[in-house]
Amino acid sequence: MTSPYDILFEPVKIGPVTTKNRFYQVPHCNGMGYRDPSAQASMRKIKAEGGWSVVCTEQVEIHATSDIAPFIELRIWDDQDLPALARIADAIHEGGALAGIELAHNGMNAPNQLSREIPIGPSHLPVAPDTIAPIQARAMTKSDIADLRRWHRNAVRRSLEVGYDVIYVYGAHGYSTLHHFLSPRYNSRTDEYGGSVINRMRLLRELLEDTVEEVAGRAAVACRITVEEETHDGIHREDIEAVLGELGELPDLWDFAMGSWEGDSMTSRFAPEGRQEEFVVGLKKLTTKPVVGVGRFTSPDAMVRQVKTGILDLIGAARPSIADPFLPNKIRDNRLELIRECIGCNICVTGDQTMSPIRCTQNPSMGEEWRRGWHPEFSRPKESDSRVLIVGAGPSGLEAARALGVRGYDVALMEGSRELGGRVTRESRLPGLSAWNRVRDYRESALAQLPNVEIFRESPMTADDIVEFEFQHVLVATGATWRTDGVGRWHTRPLPIAPGAQVLGPDDLFADRLPDGKRVVVYDDDHYYMGGVVAELLRAKGYDVSIVTPSPQVSPWTVNTFEVNRIQRRLIQSGIERITDHALNAIGVGGVTIADVYTDSPREVECDAVVLVTARLPKEELYLDLVARRDAGDLASVRSVGDCLAPGTIAAAVWSGRRAAEEFDAPQRSNDDVPFRREVTELAPL
Repeated sequence: MTSPYDILFEPVKIGPVTTKNRFYQVPHCNGMGYRDPSAQASMRKIKAEGGWSVVCTEQVEIHATSDIAPFIELRIWDDQDLPALARIADAIHEGGALAGIELAHNGMNAPNQLSREIPIGPSHLPVAPDTIAPIQARAMTKSDIADLRRWHRNAVRRSLEVGYDVIYVYGAHGYSTLHHFLSPRYNSRTDEYGGSVINRMRLLRELLEDTVEEVAGRAAVACRITVEEETHDGIHREDIEAVLGELGELPDLWDFAMGSWEGDSMTSRFAPEGRQEEFVVGLKKLTTKPVVGVGRFTSPDAMVRQVKTGILDLIGAARPSIADPFLPNKIRDNRLELIRECIGCNICVTGDQTMSPIRCTQNPSMGEEWRRGWHPEFSRPKESDSRVLIVGAGPSGLEAARALGVRGYDVALMEGSRELGGRVTRESRLPGLSAWNRVRDYRESALAQLPNVEIFRESPMTADDIVEFEFQHVLVATGATWRTDGVGRWHTRPLPIAPGAQVLGPDDLFADRLPDGKRVVVYDDDHYYMGGVVAELLRAKGYDVSIVTPSPQVSPWTVNTFEVNRIQRRLIQSGIERITDHALNAIGVGGVTIADVYTDSPREVECDAVVLVTARLPKEELYLDLVARRDAGDLASVRSVGDCLAPGTIAAAVWSGRRAAEEFDAPQRSNDDVPFRREVTELAPL
């Protein structure tokens, strides 16, 4: 039987290797790197099992002058690094995919804070773009260039030794010496490596030729290249067209990327699926070699269009492969409704940015494949005939019900309202967050296929109800509420609020309770996305909005999701006043008192209403009642999950639901024990 998606399962020849289909997991970081190589190997293996034909590593530092500490990407500095890289390649092969390795010399992006080597690049410039450390790169001499070519050859040779099938020459994202040489933003040289685009691509040509020669047909050579830097003095269309015109036939594959990771991985709040197409379209015509590109592709129809219209040969993915490692197989098997579509929240990126194992809002097993033995599609079978009641169908309750159902338990999921999804449903109505509904939609589809899970809507539960219905095992997933007393990070005690002052929280806005009057102050002491989104919402409804925050920027933690700059731009362009470095100290009728966080100097801001985005309180009343009933012998077990346990991100709530399902009926272990596997550094001989 033919399928409209058959074209996605055609093999593609990449030099001496051939893919089994067009699904290609491009290199992506994961916050595990050289610290957790076994965990990374298991994660990559599961993607290979899920149908990705090529599975690549993250960027791999080739030399001590390419040290991006404190980030913990992989290394191939010398032979000591090979066992970890071999483990990853072997795991990918065991999963049934080709293994790719992205060799990177980070140049001016490498502050070398561990190695203490002097950074090198095309010009005398401060290190960039990810740090403002007081470190400057020195302009490379001809001898340095010769060294770089030798280091890269050494890395290629070592990559072949441990079995990689696709070897990258990396020149994208502002993270590569090759990018820095190609970009007029960084390259001010006047020798044969600077000036004209022909000269600026000279080092790229040399590394490609070196790699092709060293590989000698034993692996494919890929080049990941910036197609647009999105700065006025950077790499633009004419540059990449010139590169392809001169070097288009050198590598076996071209991997098109943007000039920054932020530009390549924009959140769904700021960019649609396929955002990169405008920069990539037409480039394939400039080379006979296959090309791959990304675009947060989750729609099989969009993927087919990319191929049929000649934009891409291979559908590249990082984030969609994280959200659903089995996406290719689900398309192949016509199980489209069970695809965990990436919501574009970039919580995965925060793993690398915080040097902690990768996580995903949609896929709670991401990063836990080796540590806890979790799998995105399978769970260990049930260990008893116990029935489980789950109260609350938000992200944690839905995930717990799904995972317990997959294990084979009979589950009753009770939701007090008509809608499922809890905070996901409410927050997805905010500006730019509609894709977040996919967290609910996937789980509704999955639960519909589990006959052992029953869902009861508009069914609020009390402890008496639960005992009366003779449920013995209960998970409480009743969520949390936003505080309206000002308690958060800056103030850990309630603020003085005058009688008659109009004070609201995000929950009021979710319920369409809007401020009276015209002037609104939003106080952001949460520092993630909510403050900025709430300000946008109110501005779109016609309010004059000022947003006050103790931080230097609104929503500063979104630096880890690559949104912080775009959030500031959106607020400014929307006409929202930003008052940074100020804490809210008191709320009166007709205005608030704020104070400079450094000098404590007070000032008054007139307003008709205040919206507090500070902290949340768990809705734990039912849980505490049930604990008492358990202690009285009426229940066998009760556990709180998600925001009811501790308010956090949606990803944390989903993860909490999965953990509760995995640990249900498991042998009890002491909380003195580390609850997951870990790798410990082997001591070197003294």
